[in-house]
Amino acid sequence: MNIKRVLDEAASNLMIEKPVIKILKEESKRVVSILKEELKKSKVSAEVFIGGSFAKNTLIKGEFYDVDIFVRFDWRYEKLSEILERVLEKIAKKNKLKLESLHGSRDYFRIIIRDNIIFEIVPVVKIKKPKEARNVTDLSYFHVNYVKNKIRKGNLSREIVLAKQFCKARKIYGAESYVNGFSGYAIECLIINYKSFEKMLKELVKVKIGERIVIDSAKHYKKKEDVLFEMNESKLGSPIILVDPTWKERNALAALSRETFERFQDAAKKFLKHPSKEFFVIRKFDIQSFKNNARKSNAELVKIEITTNKQPGDIAGTKMKKFSSYLEKELRRYFDILEKEFEYSGENSAKLYLSAKSKGEIIRTGPPKDFEAHAKSFRKANKNVFEKNGVLHARVKINFTAKKFISDFLKKYNKTIKSMGITGLELINSAEASRLLKSRQLLLRGNL
Repeated sequence: MNIKRVLDEAASNLMIEKPVIKILKEESKRVVSILKEELKKSKVSAEVFIGGSFAKNTLIKGEFYDVDIFVRFDWRYEKLSEILERVLEKIAKKNKLKLESLHGSRDYFRIIIRDNIIFEIVPVVKIKKPKEARNVTDLSYFHVNYVKNKIRKGNLSREIVLAKQFCKARKIYGAESYVNGFSGYAIECLIINYKSFEKMLKELVKVKIGERIVIDSAKHYKKKEDVLFEMNESKLGSPIILVDPTWKERNALAALSRETFERFQDAAKKFLKHPSKEFFVIRKFDIQSFKNNARKSNAELVKIEITTNKQPGDIAGTKMKKFSSYLEKELRRYFDILEKEFEYSGENSAKLYLSAKSKGEIIRTGPPKDFEAHAKSFRKANKNVFEKNGVLHARVKINFTAKKFISDFLKKYNKTIKSMGITGLELINSAEASRLLKSRQLLLRGNL
């Protein structure tokens, strides 16, 4: 099937029908009206505007819809979330609506109007220039207006929806720290720059491993090299430096990791070579396929359930992903990780799957031979010691399983793991895992 036909068919399944758009507009208008009225009654100086993907016409068709509504408070207000919460509590009580508080860099709120329509109410500061922003969400007003203006001229909604769904299906959508992927706004900016989803793929697969590219579609800088000198160094770690068209000092893809970008490139290359609608289908993790691949490679399957008491969402996900990366790094000293999957659905627990194959033997580096005391200790602690370029080394046989290594690792470093915000760990199918701690301490259970 040629790429045009695949994209046409995929887009037809992703674009929202007019009757649904009409309902969303009506409900949004109603919520905005109620919110404005209650803000006025409460004598709070604030504006209300609809933002997010719905406002920009880049929302993907689904079973349920999130609509973002931003409340722009006057500059003089400080505790925005507290003020907004009091207003929303009144609205929820009067209209018998369920109100949820969500923690973030600035707390925001969720109201469920229908079973499939959720409104997220976000407090922001009304600013005149992006550089006045106290929080990244304060930039939303500028982002919405920029994208709406650009995609209206180029009819790019379809291309953005395709790009977003492609990334969602690859599990690389979102700037959260446990994803380190492409945010919705970053994808919109990329499509505005490249003009089409296909062109975006073709250009980004050209980026070489270790290379870093600069995209400055608004031409904030005279030369792209200037970005690397003028932008804050902390924002230059991503493989793509996407200069925010609304604010030259911001990299809209600062959260994108090298690993995530390489996963994107791999999927893009495969799609361009063999176009298929399957690339736009969100599949649940297939544990049986994972097991089969491990078995074929004569590798060991490891499954760990992780829990934390941190706020569900970005905070909890980040804590558990950080621990997963920490554990994986230690495991790689003795095992090759053939496949891995970090599965997190937004609550207080996550699952880590690893396909680990023993290296069989590793070379342990010791002290220089002239450091007699250290050299003596090294020879005593290791067998098969040899000298190379004046430095001692030892051949170490790997005679333990990945599960045994992990079990011992968790026992040895339980205090460190606790300090990472992890409150529970379960190593599945391991008789070696033992109960270590409970409640405040780390809980480690072994199931046969």
